[in-house]
Amino acid sequence: MDGLEQAQQRMADAGVPQRAIDVFASFYDQLRQGGTGMIPESEVDPLTDVDHAGAISPSDEECREAAAVTAVIKLNGGLGTSMGLDRAKTLLPVRPDLTFLDVIAGQVRSVRAELGVTLPLLFMNSFRTRDDTLAALAKYDDLAVEGLPLDFLQNREPKLRADDLTPVDWPKDPSLEWCPPGHGDLYTALEVSGILDALIDAGYRYATVSNADNLGAAPDPAMMAWFAASGAPYAAEVCRRTPADIKGGHLVVRKSDGRLVLRETAQTPDEDAAAAADPQKHRYFHTNNLWFDLRVMKSTLEARDGILGLPLIRNTKTVDPTDPSSPKVIQIESAMGAAVEVFDGATAIEVDRSRFLPVKTTNDLLLLRSDVYGVGDDFRVRSTVRSAPLVNLDRRFFTTIADFDARIPTPPSLAEATSLTVKGDWRFGRDVVVRGDVTLDDTGAAESVDAGSRLG
Repeated sequence: MDGLEQAQQRMADAGVPQRAIDVFASFYDQLRQGGTGMIPESEVDPLTDVDHAGAISPSDEECREAAAVTAVIKLNGGLGTSMGLDRAKTLLPVRPDLTFLDVIAGQVRSVRAELGVTLPLLFMNSFRTRDDTLAALAKYDDLAVEGLPLDFLQNREPKLRADDLTPVDWPKDPSLEWCPPGHGDLYTALEVSGILDALIDAGYRYATVSNADNLGAAPDPAMMAWFAASGAPYAAEVCRRTPADIKGGHLVVRKSDGRLVLRETAQTPDEDAAAAADPQKHRYFHTNNLWFDLRVMKSTLEARDGILGLPLIRNTKTVDPTDPSSPKVIQIESAMGAAVEVFDGATAIEVDRSRFLPVKTTNDLLLLRSDVYGVGDDFRVRSTVRSAPLVNLDRRFFTTIADFDARIPTPPSLAEATSLTVKGDWRFGRDVVVRGDVTLDDTGAAESVDAGSRLG
C-alpha cells in the first residue's frame, strides 16, 4: 500500500469515521501534489471598510430571540504543551477559585438566567482533553441541555513521515503517532458526531464558536442578534492589528473572485512576509471567533460529500515534540476560519480588543490573573485599565506552568504598569505593586522581590 492507503487503513482500524478519512484523503492528495496552501500577496487585496460591533443596538427582544436559537461551541482540544502541560489548558486557574472552564460555564449560565434561554454549551475536545474536562464540569448539574451532550470529539489522523508520506511508527509512545487535524476539523466533527443534526432538530439555527482559552469571547446576545439579522451564512470577528499582531491569521480579499480568505502565517510565502505583517496595509486579524448558520453548514457539507475544501496547512514537526532528533513528520492541518471563503455572502465584523484575550504563554496568563482584568458577577472578563501592560518573562525560568507558579504564586498588581520585563531567575512575594516601566535584570543568581515591594 502507498502512504495514503496505509494512513486510511490505520484510521479505519482506530475507528475514525469514514467522512473524516475522506477529508484527510482530500488533503493528502493536495500534499502529494506538492500543495503548500500558500497565498501569495499578488493574489489578494487588503480587507477594508469593515463594520464595527460598537454600532450594534438591537432591542432586548431581538437579543432574546436570537439567543434562543444559538448554540455556543468552544474549542478545547489544546493541551498547553508549550507551557509544559499534558492536560487541557482550560483546567488552569485564572483566579484562585476559578478555572477557564468555570468562567466559561458561568458566562453561559449568566446569559441563560438573564434572557430565559437554553443556550447550549458544547466543547470540542480531543482524545487527550475529554476525560479531564468532563470530570471538571461534572459539578455543574444544570450545564448540559436535555438531548445534547456537553462535548463532541475532534477527529485524529496519523502523522506522516516527511521523507515518504507514510504513517510514522513510534513504539516508544504510540500515542505520538497521532495528531489532531487542526481546528478546521470542527465542521467534520460536528457532522460525524451527529451534533449538527441534533442541534438543527432541536430548533437551533446559529452557532458562535471560539477558542476555550479566549475568555474575552463571552456569549454576547447583541452579537447574536446582529448575526441573525445579517442573513449571512458565516461571519468572522476581526480586530485592528497593531505592530504586536504580526503573527496569526488575517483576512484578505481574493482577487480572482472577491471572496474573503483567511491567510495564516504558515500560508504566507517568505518573500511576502513583510507585506503581510504590515498593519497599515492589512488592517484586520482574525480572532478565531466565528459564527455560522447551522442549516447552511449542513446543506453545504451534504452537497460536497463532507469535504468543504479548506486550504491545506502543511505543518512540519518531529514525531516527539520534546525530541528534536526524532523523525521529522508532516501534520496535515486546516483552520476553521478558512471556511469564510466557502460561503457566498460570508462577512466580517470588527470587534473591540476585549473579545480577544487568548492565553498562549505565561506572559498572557500573568496578565489574566492580575488586577489588569476583573471577573464580574456575570463572569465576563473585563479590563480594568485603558491599555494592558506589556509582560515579558524570561523563557528560561517562566515558560512552564510549574516554573511560573513556583516563582509567581501570587500575581503582582499591574494595573498601573506600562511594562514588566523579567530577566533571570526572580521570585515574587505577596502584594507586590508594579508601576510604569519595570525591568528586573539577570544577576546570574536566584533573586527575590520581597512581599509588599513597590517597583517603578
